[in-house]
Amino acid sequence: MPELIIDARPADLGHGLAVRRVLPFARRRMVGPFVFLDHAGPVTFEPSIGRKADVRPHPHIGLSTVSYLLSGAVTHRDSLGVEQVIRPGDVNWMTAGRGISHSERFEDPSAFADPGIELLQSWVALPEADEEADPAFDHYPARVLPEGRDAGVWMRLAAGEAYGLKSPVKTHSPLFCLHATLDPGARIAMPEGHAERAAYVVAGRIEHEGVGYRVGQMLVFGAAGAPVLRASEASTLMLLGGEPLGERHIWWNFVSSRRERIEQAKADWKAGRIALPPNDAGEFIPLPVDRR
Repeated sequence: MPELIIDARPADLGHGLAVRRVLPFARRRMVGPFVFLDHAGPVTFEPSIGRKADVRPHPHIGLSTVSYLLSGAVTHRDSLGVEQVIRPGDVNWMTAGRGISHSERFEDPSAFADPGIELLQSWVALPEADEEADPAFDHYPARVLPEGRDAGVWMRLAAGEAYGLKSPVKTHSPLFCLHATLDPGARIAMPEGHAERAAYVVAGRIEHEGVGYRVGQMLVFGAAGAPVLRASEASTLMLLGGEPLGERHIWWNFVSSRRERIEQAKADWKAGRIALPPNDAGEFIPLPVDRR
């Protein structure tokens, strides 16, 4: 049986951009190094509305953001001067380290075409030795990511190692992040060799040991065995996990092993010490009020 079932909570990022927030969860803050997971969409925007849903420049520290698109297009700009459109199957891996800011905008024509925008975004905590690393950005088009197919299961390894595949994506700790589609009745066993593992239902419905699970649910497993998931209907899963890194403090977009570093990041953003993207510096998201 899973150690835990997480039901995603609904959140609205504004102007119709609804998301399912999976991590962090009250009873499970992390799975391996993954500290955050949002599932946005699918949603179709009119161009006039879609631009209002743009995510204005905002900061991060102590983590890597992992953007994986299922449909649509999103334009990324960051304080390193990078501008990159991400398309379905691509991976944008942005390492914040000591501090970076970025925006995500819906301006490419593909952002407004059917079937609309659907995006999975996760945050991966950095090992303590890398929390203050220089910020970096890497883009990996879908064509360079390894794929596999067997008995009604197709998979693309977005990052890490699993099922004998190895992704070219540069990571800072042992992990895996994998997109899989299953035909009705197809089965997939969770990858072995990782201390913490999870399966998130993106679409369809799956079963494990006779119990059904639906869209928006995450099954969390420990290291033992190779739990088998069966698709009750055509289904899409995101499998992820890896080695735990220890406790992390999370506030807004900041992640750190040290609470005082979070406080410093707050002060830095408020004082303008974290640079804005040079090609998107006209506006930004201000520091929220800390209501703790």
